[in-house]
Amino acid sequence: MFQKAFVQPNFIKSLQCVGSKAFSSQSTASNEREYEILQGPLDLLSEEEIMFKDSVAKFAQENIAPFVKEMDKTGIIPDALLKKVFEQGLMGVEVPTEYNGSESTFFNTCLMIEEIAKVDMGISVIIDIQNTLINNMLKLLGTAEQKEKYLKRFPVDMAGSFCLSEAESGSDAFALKTRADQEGEYFILNGSKLWISNANVAGVFLVMANANPSKGYRGITCFIVDRDTPGLTVGRPEDKLGIRCSSTCPVIFDNVKVHKSQILGKLGEGYKYAIGFLNEGRIGISSQLVGAAQGCLDHTLPYVHERKQFGKKLWDFQGMQHQIAEMVTHVEAARLLTYNAARRKEAGLPATKQASMAKYYAAETACKVTSKCIDWLGGIGITKDFPVEKYYRDVKVGTIYEGTSNIQLNTIAKYLEIEANESY
Repeated sequence: MFQKAFVQPNFIKSLQCVGSKAFSSQSTASNEREYEILQGPLDLLSEEEIMFKDSVAKFAQENIAPFVKEMDKTGIIPDALLKKVFEQGLMGVEVPTEYNGSESTFFNTCLMIEEIAKVDMGISVIIDIQNTLINNMLKLLGTAEQKEKYLKRFPVDMAGSFCLSEAESGSDAFALKTRADQEGEYFILNGSKLWISNANVAGVFLVMANANPSKGYRGITCFIVDRDTPGLTVGRPEDKLGIRCSSTCPVIFDNVKVHKSQILGKLGEGYKYAIGFLNEGRIGISSQLVGAAQGCLDHTLPYVHERKQFGKKLWDFQGMQHQIAEMVTHVEAARLLTYNAARRKEAGLPATKQASMAKYYAAETACKVTSKCIDWLGGIGITKDFPVEKYYRDVKVGTIYEGTSNIQLNTIAKYLEIEANESY
């Protein structure tokens, strides 16, 4: 299992100190060291991070790669594979050891997601949601009883699902209509959620519902709802373009009775949690897209160096070299934006703008790169005998879920305006 490899590197410890002390005057030598680290290369990994990254890559090649074609065809993850993902510690990277997790870092979570997505983006979605949303919400907001009941199982054998989107509340997330009407010590949930990832494999759902519609979005509350709760129904999985093994289903709540002890966090503060944790989740999505783009290049470039036309290799044409150099540069830029956002989050520094920049750029880059890879491969690129067309299908959702590309641009622009107002 990977837990033993998750030693928190000094690099990350120093970054955390920066976030907590905010460059205070205490310990000048220590602060100078922290500043030096922050000025280092963004892609400089500690020995522990390298070891972890390599071990995840090995696991993905040996255990996930053999099932990629079949999972894409059937839209189903084999139970044995999901069990291995749990056994290898991939579903509880940041969860404290007292709750059966590895107590590692957010940056390691991002490295893991990137490496898994190089092989299969669908599996990376499941792992991403579990680590960046489900685990962290319970870890930071859960009561002692909730952590004992749920957080202990998340790294071991229970997947979770985050229920926010609805038919009339996609990008306008807080326009949700699902209600939670209080009756004594219970809340009765009624409504429908759409596009819910992990729904088919989840044992528990974190559901955003409005407990006080008269207050608008300030009535939105997060409820923990067990899969077997009467009235909860998971609908048929969507027949999607890409990430097909990651189940995306409607979830219906018909007079679902939930005790008030199942509220996660505080009543009426669900909207705050959705904003905060989705900002973090976007860094995970960026990691997915960087990984998928790199995986696509890894499958394509050997062919470019072998295939001959007009008496020479495709690579030997300057036009090809320029196109490839451009795409590789885009991927590297997306990776550095992602690592920067992850390092800032790890350090306790503001990262909302950086997360949106990373998510926007990684999504747009992944779409460009996978399309170019098909062009370079020619006819073989559009066949299912070669894996590149699957990467092309998989990455398109990156411009849509956890905030569309336009929503990311809105967020970036908002922060630019704030910064301008503070400067002038």
